[in-house]
Amino acid sequence: MKVCIDLITLKHISNMCLTSDQNQTLRWNLVPGDHMLNESRNNPNLTYCCTPECFYMIILFHQVSVTIVEARQLVGLNMDPVVCVEIGDDKKYTQMKESTNCPYYNEVTSLLWNDDHIAICLSIPQVIHSKNLLRSGTLVGSFKLDIGTVYSQPEHQFFHKWALLSDPDDITAGCKGYIKCDIAVVGKGDNIKTPHKATETDEDDIEGNLLLPEGVPAERQWARYYVKIYRAEGLPKMNTSIMANVKKAFIGENKDLVDPYVQILFAGQRGKTSIQKSSYEPIWNEQIVFTEMFPPLCKRMKVQIRDSDKVNDVALGTHFIDLRKIANDGDKGFLPTLGPAWVNMYGSTRSYTIMDEHQDLNEGLGEGVSFRARLLVSLCVEILDTSSPEVMSFHVQAATLKPKITMHNAKCQLVWCKSATGKVEEFFLFGAFLEATMIDRKIGDKPICFEVTIGNYGSEIDGVTKLKSSSGKKSGGDGDEEETELIHGSSDEEEGDDDNDLVSVSTTPPMKPVITDRNYFHLPYFDRKPCIYIKSWWQDQRRRLYNANLIDNIADKLVGQSITVTQLKCVRMALVKRNKYQFLTLANKDQNQTGRTKLDKERLKSCMRELPQHSIPDIYIWMMSNNKRIAYARVPSKDILYSGVDEETGKDCGKVKTIFLKLPGKKGFGAAGWTVQAKTEIYLWLGLNRQRKDFLSGLPNGFEENKMLKGPGSQSAPPISLTYMMKQIFQLRVHMYQARSLFAADSSGLSDPFARVFFSTHSQVTEVLNETLCPTWDQLMVFDNVELFGEVGELRDDPPIIVIEIYDQDTVGKAEFMGRTFAKPITKMADEHYGPPRFPPQLEYYQIYRGNCTAGEMLAAFELLQIGPHGKADLPPIDGPTDMDRGPILPVPLGIRPVLSKYRIEVLFWGLRDLKRVNLAAVDRPRVDIECAGKGVQSSLIQNYKKNPNFGTLVKMFEVDLPENELLHPPLNIRVVDCRAFGRYTLVGNHAVTTLRKFIYRAADKEANNWNTQGTNTCRHTHTHIKKGGDEVEEEEFDESMLDWWSKYFASIETLMEVRPSVKMALLFFYFFCTDCKLVYPKELEKEFDNFEDWLHTFNLFRGKAGDDDDQNMADEDRIIGKFKGSLCMYKVPVSDEMQREMGFDSNMGMFQNIPTNDPINVVVRVYIIRATDLHPADINGKADPYIAIKLGKSDIKDKENYLSKQLNPIFGKSFDMEATFPMDSTLTVSVYDWDLVGTDDLIGETKLDLENRYYSKHRAICGLPSKYAVHGYNVWRDPLKPTQILAKLCKEGKLDGPHYGPGGRVKVANRIFMDEHLALTALKHWEDIPRVGCKLIPEHVETRPLLNPDKPGIEQGRIEMWVDMFPKDMPAPGPAIDIAPRKPKKFELRVIIWNTDEVILEDDDIFTGEKSSDIFVRGWLKGQQEDKQDTDVHYHSLTGEGLFNWRFIYPFDYLQAEEKIVISKKESMFAWDETEYKIPARLNLQVWDADHFSADDFLGAIELDLNRFPRGAKTAKQCSINMVLNEQDIPMVSIFKQRRIKGWWPFLGKVEAELQLMTAEEAEKNPVGEGRNEPEPLEKPNRPDTAFLWFLMPFKAIKNLICNQYFWLTVKLVVALLLVLILGLFIYSMPGYMVKKLMGA
Repeated sequence: MKVCIDLITLKHISNMCLTSDQNQTLRWNLVPGDHMLNESRNNPNLTYCCTPECFYMIILFHQVSVTIVEARQLVGLNMDPVVCVEIGDDKKYTQMKESTNCPYYNEVTSLLWNDDHIAICLSIPQVIHSKNLLRSGTLVGSFKLDIGTVYSQPEHQFFHKWALLSDPDDITAGCKGYIKCDIAVVGKGDNIKTPHKATETDEDDIEGNLLLPEGVPAERQWARYYVKIYRAEGLPKMNTSIMANVKKAFIGENKDLVDPYVQILFAGQRGKTSIQKSSYEPIWNEQIVFTEMFPPLCKRMKVQIRDSDKVNDVALGTHFIDLRKIANDGDKGFLPTLGPAWVNMYGSTRSYTIMDEHQDLNEGLGEGVSFRARLLVSLCVEILDTSSPEVMSFHVQAATLKPKITMHNAKCQLVWCKSATGKVEEFFLFGAFLEATMIDRKIGDKPICFEVTIGNYGSEIDGVTKLKSSSGKKSGGDGDEEETELIHGSSDEEEGDDDNDLVSVSTTPPMKPVITDRNYFHLPYFDRKPCIYIKSWWQDQRRRLYNANLIDNIADKLVGQSITVTQLKCVRMALVKRNKYQFLTLANKDQNQTGRTKLDKERLKSCMRELPQHSIPDIYIWMMSNNKRIAYARVPSKDILYSGVDEETGKDCGKVKTIFLKLPGKKGFGAAGWTVQAKTEIYLWLGLNRQRKDFLSGLPNGFEENKMLKGPGSQSAPPISLTYMMKQIFQLRVHMYQARSLFAADSSGLSDPFARVFFSTHSQVTEVLNETLCPTWDQLMVFDNVELFGEVGELRDDPPIIVIEIYDQDTVGKAEFMGRTFAKPITKMADEHYGPPRFPPQLEYYQIYRGNCTAGEMLAAFELLQIGPHGKADLPPIDGPTDMDRGPILPVPLGIRPVLSKYRIEVLFWGLRDLKRVNLAAVDRPRVDIECAGKGVQSSLIQNYKKNPNFGTLVKMFEVDLPENELLHPPLNIRVVDCRAFGRYTLVGNHAVTTLRKFIYRAADKEANNWNTQGTNTCRHTHTHIKKGGDEVEEEEFDESMLDWWSKYFASIETLMEVRPSVKMALLFFYFFCTDCKLVYPKELEKEFDNFEDWLHTFNLFRGKAGDDDDQNMADEDRIIGKFKGSLCMYKVPVSDEMQREMGFDSNMGMFQNIPTNDPINVVVRVYIIRATDLHPADINGKADPYIAIKLGKSDIKDKENYLSKQLNPIFGKSFDMEATFPMDSTLTVSVYDWDLVGTDDLIGETKLDLENRYYSKHRAICGLPSKYAVHGYNVWRDPLKPTQILAKLCKEGKLDGPHYGPGGRVKVANRIFMDEHLALTALKHWEDIPRVGCKLIPEHVETRPLLNPDKPGIEQGRIEMWVDMFPKDMPAPGPAIDIAPRKPKKFELRVIIWNTDEVILEDDDIFTGEKSSDIFVRGWLKGQQEDKQDTDVHYHSLTGEGLFNWRFIYPFDYLQAEEKIVISKKESMFAWDETEYKIPARLNLQVWDADHFSADDFLGAIELDLNRFPRGAKTAKQCSINMVLNEQDIPMVSIFKQRRIKGWWPFLGKVEAELQLMTAEEAEKNPVGEGRNEPEPLEKPNRPDTAFLWFLMPFKAIKNLICNQYFWLTVKLVVALLLVLILGLFIYSMPGYMVKKLMGA
């Protein structure tokens, strides 16, 4: 999939707009990771293990939003540009802009995707075309970008960046223009923060704001990417295409081979090789050349081997080349380079069925489950010199977007020798299955075996026994004997010939499984362990794997250091220096230099860890039953590769690994893939056949080898099984204490959990605890007579792992899987003492996983005790509590269970909110039950939930025994039940407080801040000095009456550009006053103040079964059935006297003593809506018609009649007053709807606010504190209480002494002295400095909240800026709302007088005189008002480029001075319902044309003047030059809005003398003027020279010019022809008479 942006120029085409069925957004997300748990048995300190379930690619909705702002410097004349945005196969177009090289669009394109191909490299080209009625669009330039690059940017976006356009067909042309755009990629849960707009001057710095990722140079060069395709091996031997399957269905067995070809995709380009018919080992020796800029913004190259078919080509295998891994941009870096090297491709199994259910794996989507093929390929990059003529000629031949494909002779141009890939060596793979347990019982009881393959070796279908001889010709191949020899090479050293007749054994003997428990089987290997061994032949590229293992060892050493960052850098440098020297030494010792490519050498220099060049394929382990492949595991070959040097050996070579097998492909996703298919303990070793003398050295000792061969050669033969003679007997003790935050598996939102523990072939379960997500089992499970094979020391250091699975017990049906975790026991041998520090084991938390998500934690301990010669008598006794009567269930012993202390838990019952129906019945009489560690308390009953959802009794408490270690505290469960008729209780919802640490009362810090706070001085100046360039500008009095609320708003968000000095001074004034109050918060106010849970907390109540990680329709938000409001406080009892003194009150009365009552209260809620930004398009034209809807309780306001037409960034500027009663009306919902003429209005997004928590918060969020106290004006005090009243109230509530007002403007509060800044207000602004009761009070603010749509959960649909004030009705009535209505644009009139032109290009040639001339006229318009174009009259027959006009243009317009934009309201088309408002930069366009009578006028030149910042005109034509436009930084700039009138000369492929005058509408009405030279105040008619009819006045001169200059040779030819005709005529006329005379003798 690719994303393209095309800019097209159109002529005579109107009403172009965004066309699509749906304006949506592209969302994508990738979850990388390994697919299995491969725990080495050399880690005795394992506490947490990762999940064995695969981390797979999750296809989610991602939203790609592209905003095309404008284009600049487009190459071409008089074009009509249109931008086309192409994402995948979808294209959308902007509107057409006529006759401009600098179009302004400001249009948004959004797309929403849920495509399986989302993981493919995406690109964003931007192309510019030119169209007219007679020809198609012409490509002007393009820009391509990888969407993954956008998502990796800060905030996942590029904002107001310039994309450089280039033409891939004409790489010598340079830059084709720039497009200014915003690109954002948003996934679920991503928060896009729109950066504050910079000044227009900064954004006009194109070179400094290019759309490029960090680290990419601005000057990129063109390059050629040469991809050479040599050959492929190991392809499937049977054709599985559609036509082949049809043939097989009619004829029978299919013997057709595949018809392979290679396809490469890169940066939106596609290249293919030729098709090799009926070949499974094809030879191409072909080259594909791509032309793209370097460094490329598309980082991946997709290489596919495909099978050609008449109906539909099928992918056989896919490989991605990451250019970042084969290049280095450092000082000693190198260009991307690869190979020649083999790349291995993995995909679906070779089942050769009619339909391949795992075909997506062949496309590169997901992890391959089988070896498919390997391809010999190389890649190199050449930077092009665009000034070279060879480069130009090359691109004339390949002037298309498609890559140039060059075929070469296989024996001359691309011939390569055997050193390209290395010498072929014989490798030996050995594996021993020590255990096979946890086999899913769904497989059935048929015999089970395991198959191990490496490449095609060991495979039962396409398996090979030995690499074909180099002298033979490949079956079905196109190469000859010489090529085959070059490909395979031949080993000069033949060692180990004594086992050449050895036959590989890749499959274990089938064995009937034995039942372990209700869910799993196991294979009864006992003391006889089956083995496999495989001989294979590969090019010897072990050095690549050795180097990777060396770097891995360095990384492991760095990770293992528990040090600070500074120390880590030192250790890292030392380790890298030491290990790099060792690394280089070991690498250079390798005598086998064959096959070493350039990338190998560069990797060696740079110690690069990646392995882009493959070597030996990975190993696959398949479990098979009844000749069907059930589950698999994949082991990287480098991890088990043997080397004589320990640092080079793979981390799992010669070690026993625990491998979990999983289902292939999509079967492994979701709930079906969470079940372990099989757990194996396997030993693997891979190395050269001649190195295999020690291949059994890593196995647990105490075994005998059983070999297939008998006789003299059997000593060197590998065993087919191992018989263990040494075994140990153990007792495993599992101390299952508790779990928390488990998965909700029942519809009630709870579960009935129990745990099943697996160890070796043993399994036990805990008891079932009903209706809880935080079970406390407190159970000891004893596994007796556990047999483990091996030596005592090995088992002590590396015991097998324990698997714990959590299930939900259902009354009907099978128990449901809830999660899984892993642990390793602490091992005690018979001769060891059972005591500290290792014993008894301590309880630890283990993370539980369900699929890819965490599903809770389990608190447990595990110990493995060896049973000695005296039997169980030597084992430590099991000491448990004696007061528990649980039958055969043993509790956790005293030495392991935590030490308990008595705590008191106080519960504040405030109320319940937003309870939904349960079982179709409304909740009427709810109650809350609190439970912790078996103790609890119940709230009072709410008699009528609808009338008053608050509790009558606020505080209750209970005492409970809890562990002294806070980390081991059990969770606290909150349950809400509805008391219904006949004594029935229905569970409404529940909430588990997993950690109680934040509710523990802690003593206040004794080192309280005791310093005096002094406020900063108020700015009392009424004027200021404004300096520019070191020169002081005259003082200007500050007039505060010219400011309004929007002045303060724009000053806060830093969006005002250069305005009048007085306004600029006002901004400085506002910046000074806004330093203490963050006026505009870029996020919700709750996030800034901890959800206003300073004393009143909100607990979400859940009901219903939790959704799976891939089930987006059942997220946790959908399970919320209501909210419980209250709080907790816990502390040890009895309370010490010191703590009581710190509290300031008697603890026996409880901790919640200073809280307000929860009686209903009436308030006035005033909601201010400022604006919305980045709304998601809701209409087919890519726009929306938004309006505001507010709902609070029963009040519902819809401002539908004031919708804003076709706006995605609307400015509302409205306030709404509503009355509410807390607690019944506590949730405020602010929605933005899209108005539709027909049908119902669409919800764009909404946000919800909890007003109750704000109202009762100590941060006093009811009304923000302004920066200063004012009684009138735009900054008037909004709160009904004055600062002194607020301060007195806070002091009274906090039981503080004060406030005391003293002399000198001082106020004293609790030993804090404040001064200036309006006394009490200063104290309020520093309220957080007050000890014990102080906290930050909410300042005057605007908060930014995300808009969410329930249909697109988690994806922002825009943001809204607003704030809320609340006023209790028992207080004095508040004043009127602040006027925040949007500023109205001011009407201006721009008068432009075109006086003269000079040095204009002479376009025409006079047919009579031959002189160059032009019929000049000037055209002008304001940007965005093309329909109001005005032309001067025509100055005919200008011979010098001089034109005299004296012509006036008049342009009335509406202007927003704060935003420096012209406001235009017009209908988009004749069918539009209403007008659309546009805001466009104030720019004047002037063009000069040559008028023609019988053809289209000729465009000669143009200039665009930004009315806010353009160069001052030259005084004379001689002083006017093109440098005035090119070197703007050296030219004084002026603004017509400041200077109001200016006259001068400006360049535009010629020169124009113009006068610009700006007047307000009132001034223009008083002093009217006429257009052109009309009344009033007409301009004088220009005195033009009379040169139009010179040929008539001087005919001889015209004739001389025609004959002597223009048609001289034609005249000569005509004269000669006439003479010849005359002579011929005379000859014909006189010839008869002459002949008669001759005949007559006259």
